[in-house]
Amino acid sequence: MAPIRRTLAAAVALVIGTAPVASAATGPGAAPGHCARIDRITVPGAQKQVAACLDDLTTAGTTKTGHTVPADWAGLHPAGARNPSGVPGIQLDGYFPDSSAFNTLHGWNHDAQFVVRLPDHWNGGLVVAGAPGTRRQYANDFTISDWVLAKGYAFAATDKGNSGADFYRDGTRPGDAIVEWNDRVTQLTVAAKLLLAQRYGSVPRRTYAAGISNGGYLVRWQLENRPWLYDGGLDAEGTLWRAGGPNLLTYLPAALRAYPRYAATGDPAAHAEILKAGFAPGSEFLWDFHYKVYWDLTQRIYREELDPSYDGAAEAGTPFCASGTPACDADYDYAARPAEVRRAVARIALTGRIHKPLITLHGTLDTLLPITTDSDVYARMIGQHGGGRLHRYYRVEGGNHVDGLYDAYPDRLRPLLPCLRMGFAAMESWTTGGQAPPPSATLARPTSGDLANTCSLTG
Repeated sequence: MAPIRRTLAAAVALVIGTAPVASAATGPGAAPGHCARIDRITVPGAQKQVAACLDDLTTAGTTKTGHTVPADWAGLHPAGARNPSGVPGIQLDGYFPDSSAFNTLHGWNHDAQFVVRLPDHWNGGLVVAGAPGTRRQYANDFTISDWVLAKGYAFAATDKGNSGADFYRDGTRPGDAIVEWNDRVTQLTVAAKLLLAQRYGSVPRRTYAAGISNGGYLVRWQLENRPWLYDGGLDAEGTLWRAGGPNLLTYLPAALRAYPRYAATGDPAAHAEILKAGFAPGSEFLWDFHYKVYWDLTQRIYREELDPSYDGAAEAGTPFCASGTPACDADYDYAARPAEVRRAVARIALTGRIHKPLITLHGTLDTLLPITTDSDVYARMIGQHGGGRLHRYYRVEGGNHVDGLYDAYPDRLRPLLPCLRMGFAAMESWTTGGQAPPPSATLARPTSGDLANTCSLTG
């Protein structure tokens, strides 16, 4: 996708293609107000779209009507989280032109899929999100979409242009797949703004980027590189990429090498190696789950995307290989790899030069993206570039990377979701009324109360 200039008009000319739109409308006929203009709105640049008039755009309704995929957002929230419902409006599903086909939803077998939700009662705002992890466009439905729709915002989300554990097969150069993630968020933001003008008669008065994990990385990148499109951003545990480290490829191999020894015997040296890599003291009870579910897979697929030559003709290494095995990812040494690997990471790297307000939340027990190698570092980067006044950083004591684990350890963990929502409210006040959020702080874990639904940003 071509570079984008700092005006919406120029962005439209460069980002929005001219592919014809295959459109279909479903649902009851639209009376004035409810689903108004459903037959006359199109997502600019989309190759395909399907419009539906729905009585409820939240997951309480879309789960029943088939306009979401619960598997996409499974495990990302605590079981006790309460969500709003009963938001009528229009949902648009579709895709932009793309040459890859990792996303099989709707039988389309086509990437660059999106979902846009337009509430009947619009507050003049737009929230844009990219999928966390390697999930698809519905992954933010429970954690972000429901909440902002109930406030009156339009919501748009993208699958980032490729999805699933094989995303590294997309593109021709190392880093291409992740580069596309950022381009697709920009593309959807521009298209959604123009779509809102069709539906409501004006572009949004305020636009926010919001995301979790890889979605948080997308927020950071957009506020660094496309700030004119947004009024602010909300970043929950965003992934930090830096060519000089730290990044996933600098600390995951150490954990993969040491954990089998620690698990087998409790080896103190192995334990110390994992802590030295950045994982928090007190997170030991989470290591086995993360080793089996996240560490190995994450290291192999991101290493394949950014350094495919490490294992030669093999693809994404050997799962759970023992240290010492040829081309084993447990022995990966980022610092010793050729310069072209760092150049590939530089293509997706963050700088800390944000240009719009950003609120960051990160759990102190994050056992996939350790807080000391991620958001602590990113907060310092922002400060070094003079952006401290634009940033608030809340370290959530007991927070882990996926809120679903709270249900297994309610006495030791704390969900991030309620703090994410309080962060969004603080961002609204900050960008619309000039009321600065509470100072950056470590938010102590409450000893009692409804942790699945309450949070205070005052520490």
